[in-house]
Amino acid sequence: MSLGTNFFNARKKCGLSQEDVAQRLDVSRQTISKWELDETLPDICQSKKLANLYGLSLDELIAFDMDVKEMQDIIDKTDDTISEKIDWTKAWSKKYPILATYQSEVEISKYVTELNRLLEDLERNYDYNQLDAFLVLKDILARVWKHRNNP
Repeated sequence: MSLGTNFFNARKKCGLSQEDVAQRLDVSRQTISKWELDETLPDICQSKKLANLYGLSLDELIAFDMDVKEMQDIIDKTDDTISEKIDWTKAWSKKYPILATYQSEVEISKYVTELNRLLEDLERNYDYNQLDAFLVLKDILARVWKHRNNP
């Protein structure tokens, strides 16, 4: 995606028109249009003002991805009581069918024992609470997955 497309998507996500942005940054609407069409680039000060206007860091604006931003917004707005009502295994098994079938194939207790040992180790050695230990272990598993697929 181009930088101009990032500017356009971030502006649209905020519900602002080119005129709104131009007025707030004290530039012409045509200037905003040229930025969004990749005809010109804003200077660093204008870029920072754009990022602030859109509620993003400068890094986030440069790498703006509408899908990722929308997913992050959903995560931010989902509180624990709603999350607890969702059957995550069922939801994800639509995309990954193995999640609906592995229970009858895998000796789950073997993995539960080992994972509990790892969680307890994180709790004891780093003084993490149960949730933090679980999140750290989940993140470590994600890193292992990424490394195995991108050596």
